[in-house]
Amino acid sequence: MEAEFREIDELGNWNAVYQEIKQQSSDLPCKIAKLPENRSRNRYRDVSPFDHSRIHLQIGNNDYINASLISVDEAQRNYILTQGPLPNTCGHFWEMVWEQRCRGVVMLNRVIEKGSVKCAQYWPQREEREAVFEDTNFRLTLISEDVKSYYTVRLLELENLSTLETREILHFHYTTWPDFGVPESPASFLNFLFKVRESGCLSPDHGPVVVHCSAGIGRSGTFCLVDTCLLLMSQREDPSSVRIQEVLLEMRRYRMGLIQTADQLRFSYLAVIEGAKYIMGDTSVQESWKELSNEEDLPPEFTPPPRPRPPIDPPNGKDDLVNSDPTHFFNEIIKNNAEICAKSAPQTFTDGPDLRRRVVAAGEVDAAALSSEQPDDPIVPREAPPKPARSPPKTPTAEAAPAPARGAWSPLMTCVCMCTVLAAGAYVCYRTYFH
Repeated sequence: MEAEFREIDELGNWNAVYQEIKQQSSDLPCKIAKLPENRSRNRYRDVSPFDHSRIHLQIGNNDYINASLISVDEAQRNYILTQGPLPNTCGHFWEMVWEQRCRGVVMLNRVIEKGSVKCAQYWPQREEREAVFEDTNFRLTLISEDVKSYYTVRLLELENLSTLETREILHFHYTTWPDFGVPESPASFLNFLFKVRESGCLSPDHGPVVVHCSAGIGRSGTFCLVDTCLLLMSQREDPSSVRIQEVLLEMRRYRMGLIQTADQLRFSYLAVIEGAKYIMGDTSVQESWKELSNEEDLPPEFTPPPRPRPPIDPPNGKDDLVNSDPTHFFNEIIKNNAEICAKSAPQTFTDGPDLRRRVVAAGEVDAAALSSEQPDDPIVPREAPPKPARSPPKTPTAEAAPAPARGAWSPLMTCVCMCTVLAAGAYVCYRTYFH
């Protein structure tokens, strides 16, 4: 398997191999999923369960749910792959878990990814503690929650309100696996996979484990493919006889489109090759997976963000200053221009070069660089030479104009400030009388 991986990797043929698998995959009928009454039960209409392997619900007149049963007879492993529940199918989801006697649910996506809703919130959060699904008559209660850096394990209690029977369900939630992507490393993925294994959720003593992402084929297919290959390697006398592509084609006979990208196929090879070390007897690698995954770190959403700099609200920024309070905007313009004009006045430094260093704000001239090029002597303003008069002066004995006082505004800055004030005043009048 390692030799096969290196050959494909060196030639850069992952896309070609992936396309060949797609061409060889089964194209079986899925008529029930296309019925008009079932359209609202499909998150993605181009991902449908095959008729021969779809899950049948038992409550109500409609038995349809977008879920497929994948059975690998040699491995004695069963999975239910399904789409992320919709708001109107959450009750159907938990009905399926109850009727199939599932012990665990593996969720490989987040509810919201890249600003899009990928799955309904089908379990209660900490603040709610419980949720009732009236359409199927089930109650779900959150018992406990163990939050790690990249996954969360929840203990849920599922109650059938018709029979008052209860069961415990383990919910394994991988929180950092990107859509159409792969996990950060095989180590973190394998650490998560073996956590699910150790819980007993994958044991044939229970019903099939429910595995889902958003569409129920990409990330879900990767999880099931790696787990199945490792299980087959542990059962066969010759572990090297396991062929990943053959296993994937067999699993695609039960659900379309398993493994959505060439990168996911490549990652499956890497994870199986790394996981084979444990299958071959090197149990120490499991501890290294845990260390490399940094599961005890704070999850990204709980990491406190860095303290931001004090914001400077633009005119159209916070609280919509322009539209809500023209007077406030006018005052801000006056204040800002006053600060700009004050900074433009000449300054005298009398305490040496240290006082000339200051923090340079964004958008300002690099004063630190300028000060390093200037001498250390105090800055003294000089008189500009008088301009020649265009006409003879009326009084020849008139005295020369006095030198500008230290710290006086330049004519250019005075004009800029006056124009800004006039423009702001005109805008306030426009907003007042026409809006």
